[in-house]
Amino acid sequence: MTARHQIRQQIREARRRLTHAEQQAAAHAITDRVAGTPHLAQAQKVALYLANDGELDPHPLIDWYWSRGAQVYLPVLHHFSPGHLMFLRYEPDAHLIANRFGIPEPRLDIRLLLPKNELEVIYTPLVAFDATGNRIGMGGGFYDRTLAGWHRGLGPRPVGLAHDCQQLPELPTDHWDVPLPELLTPGQHWRW
Repeated sequence: MTARHQIRQQIREARRRLTHAEQQAAAHAITDRVAGTPHLAQAQKVALYLANDGELDPHPLIDWYWSRGAQVYLPVLHHFSPGHLMFLRYEPDAHLIANRFGIPEPRLDIRLLLPKNELEVIYTPLVAFDATGNRIGMGGGFYDRTLAGWHRGLGPRPVGLAHDCQQLPELPTDHWDVPLPELLTPGQHWRW
């Protein structure tokens, strides 16, 4: 079993053990952190995600952005470029379908598609992170491919969302991993 696989198992189990009340408190704490961070609070086109497998639930943050008139987009598995994501506008009445991983996403409608470079922020889920901004996702590389080049001005700013229990001192990394410049947990706002 690889180190990454062990980390994924360990951290996924830790976040699944969080109670419903702990999950809700974390979701609201993240919303408060964003509201208090001007460059995030002022964003008008943001990508979020729908929580799966104990991930930090961004629904309160989605509602908060909607209340401010911002446009919210969700990742959708790219239909023509395997291993990549595209982003479709998400509205309260959106019709969602389960993708091949069982995660709800908007039904493909080209009228709702936004090129990723027009987003201001992409909030990313993750399994684990370390004190230098490295992240481990679920293993498909979707976000690494999507975020590649952002630091050269080739895409929106990525911001990780996680529970405090998802932090480890150090993570194993590979050449394709894209470290995050910023990450929010209920207990801390990390910037690298």
